Amino acid sequence: MNILIISKSDINGGAAIASYRLMNALRSEGLNVRMLVSDKKSDNPNVVQIGSRYKNQWNFYRERGEIFLHNHLSKEYLFDVSIASSGVSITELEEFRDADVIHLHWINQGMLSIKEIDKILHSGKKVVWTMHDMWPFTGICHHAGNCNNYEKACGVCPYLSNPSERDLSNYIFKKKKKAYSKGNITFVACSEWLKRRAEKSPLTKGHKVISIPNPIDTDLYKPMDKFSIRRKLNLPTDKKLILFAAAKASDPRKGTDYLVNASKLIAADYQDKFLFLIVGNQGTEITSRLSVPSLCMGYVDSHNMPEVYNSADVYITPSLQENLPNTIMEAMSSGTPCVGFEIGGIPEMINHKLTGYIARYKDTEDLANGINWTLLEADSDALARNSREKVLTSYEQSKIATFYRKIYEE
Repeated sequence: MNILIISKSDINGGAAIASYRLMNALRSEGLNVRMLVSDKKSDNPNVVQIGSRYKNQWNFYRERGEIFLHNHLSKEYLFDVSIASSGVSITELEEFRDADVIHLHWINQGMLSIKEIDKILHSGKKVVWTMHDMWPFTGICHHAGNCNNYEKACGVCPYLSNPSERDLSNYIFKKKKKAYSKGNITFVACSEWLKRRAEKSPLTKGHKVISIPNPIDTDLYKPMDKFSIRRKLNLPTDKKLILFAAAKASDPRKGTDYLVNASKLIAADYQDKFLFLIVGNQGTEITSRLSVPSLCMGYVDSHNMPEVYNSADVYITPSLQENLPNTIMEAMSSGTPCVGFEIGGIPEMINHKLTGYIARYKDTEDLANGINWTLLEADSDALARNSREKVLTSYEQSKIATFYRKIYEE
């Protein structure tokens, strides 16, 4: 059986990393899997770059330009929505012809157009679509927030400057519905939270919707000796280290304002006991605002992140929009407990007061309580053991590969 994974990128972004890990997990189980991307960053020979750099950039900027013009030159929600008006063509490629199963992942920002999705389904090949956000079953948005218009046919979109019943979101919704009718799709949600939402959309009616989490290599992300790692990384051994990591650490959707405000609440009593570690691009924008001593580590590549996770006493993720964050899985696999808001798939990952702490959504005081409880009150050894066991039970890559193999065979 030949599997072809389709993704915007291989290792650039959370969804890309999840799809890349799945490819490797499936290949480790003996499946013939290749990956087709328009933004290749790795040197993996099983990842195939499609389209020229110029053409791919043109597709990206063309779509962003259309959204920019439609919203009357407003940049406010420029990257919160996608319309899939342009993209690369894959149905004539040898890799597509040889594939028994086409496995879509995150295919926005100039990777696949709705027209191309129509052609993929019309080909009659088996199609699996792993959803890393809500876009596959909404009109144009990646995260609907409190809006439930996607449960009908979108329209009156809060991301548009002039929302109406027949606005751009409604138009794209109908366009997707027509394309999806050309074949059968097995939609895979990475969390039960996303699955429940997907099932409410007319776009998934007549198709299968299931839930399978993302995989992780538990041999790479594993517990190590915390103090030897700290000495290696020149980190203090006499403080509690609080880790925050994001590709773009200053992204407000990552909840950095709540992180900053929580630091103010814990600063008075624990300023000398705690140290924040900030990992990611533009991290200095956060460290300059924190009320507790902090260290910006900048961008850290994936090969060195296991050591960073192991150096920390707790990983904090105050994100306001999430599905199934790779970072929580990576931290827990390393034996580091996590603190996060009750949003998206996070409560499925963090078992409250067993593997970490679930704070009430957008509640800064409870976020600070979670940090304090995890670092000062809880049994840290028990949290570490429970976190590791949760990942081994729920996310270990060979188990996830087995789930997908069953889907492919069905």
